[in-house]
Amino acid sequence: MKSPKDYKSSGVDIKVEEKSISALVSVIKETLHFRKGKIGCTIGDIGSFSGLIEFEDYALSLATDGVGSKVLVAQKLKKYDTVGIDVIAMNVNDIICNGSMPIAFVDYIALEKTSESMLEEIAKGLLEGAKQSEMPIIGGETATLPDIIKGDGNGFDLAGTCLGAVKKDKIISGKEIIPGDIVIGIASSGIHSNGLTLARKVLKQEYYPELLIPTRIYVKQILDLIESVKVKGMIHITGGGLLNLKRLKKGIGFDLELPDPPLIFKKIMETGVEIDEMYRTFNMGTGFIVVIGREDKDLVLDKLNRYYPSYILGKVTEDNKIKAKVKGLKKSFELKL
Repeated sequence: MKSPKDYKSSGVDIKVEEKSISALVSVIKETLHFRKGKIGCTIGDIGSFSGLIEFEDYALSLATDGVGSKVLVAQKLKKYDTVGIDVIAMNVNDIICNGSMPIAFVDYIALEKTSESMLEEIAKGLLEGAKQSEMPIIGGETATLPDIIKGDGNGFDLAGTCLGAVKKDKIISGKEIIPGDIVIGIASSGIHSNGLTLARKVLKQEYYPELLIPTRIYVKQILDLIESVKVKGMIHITGGGLLNLKRLKKGIGFDLELPDPPLIFKKIMETGVEIDEMYRTFNMGTGFIVVIGREDKDLVLDKLNRYYPSYILGKVTEDNKIKAKVKGLKKSFELKL
């Protein structure tokens, strides 16, 4: 079987996915006015990392996400005690992008067949993710769906929803970003929970344990930062890689000098995946991005590096595209936003 060379040929077409999501959003946007003038009325539009609703002096934020095909890696290795961290990370990292503090979580686990031992292992990861986020898991749902979930008896899917809260005057929306602002990256722990459909199909199984390394949780690092520094915008680098930057603000671009990617991404590139496709698909070693004013860069780097390695990636521009050079690889590419 021919090895896929991009996300599309592995089975995930980002462009088709975006069009499909647009079709969905164009319909559900009609619901946004349903609570106008009442508690819980919406703030902003659909398309950010979490949705916001009014609750007196606060905005409550909601995000939902799953682990994706990383569950297939867990099934293959018969190791289930880390995917709970992933499902919490994928949600809380989205919630903090608008300045919200995660305050509650509910999970959803679908099983091919009921398994006490598997649920106990998944719960260990959920507990660890909740500890790192300082957030309670207040409930959830477990369903046994043998006609839908498949996997030689150990099939499962894992998703969750996170509730966050932020003072309305503290919401970080990206609207204040201007050309010349500084872009700072925070290191990922590895591939996280995106692009696994491609990674699984091009890498040998000997690399699967590295694919299962849990997604890094940035909650404490970011909440500490926004207490003392004016942050203009934040991005969780998930599916779509650097293209997530277009969520910040329309009409801006980025001039970036990217760090040498970790070995796992180089191994994927060695199978024939081109550099621009890699940065459209994976986090490439940078799991979270913060945009700040030039005058704050030294203070921000000092604060962020107390937790995880953080570094200047570049600056905001006006040309509606990403221009990037990759250190170590001696490669350059452009992505249109």
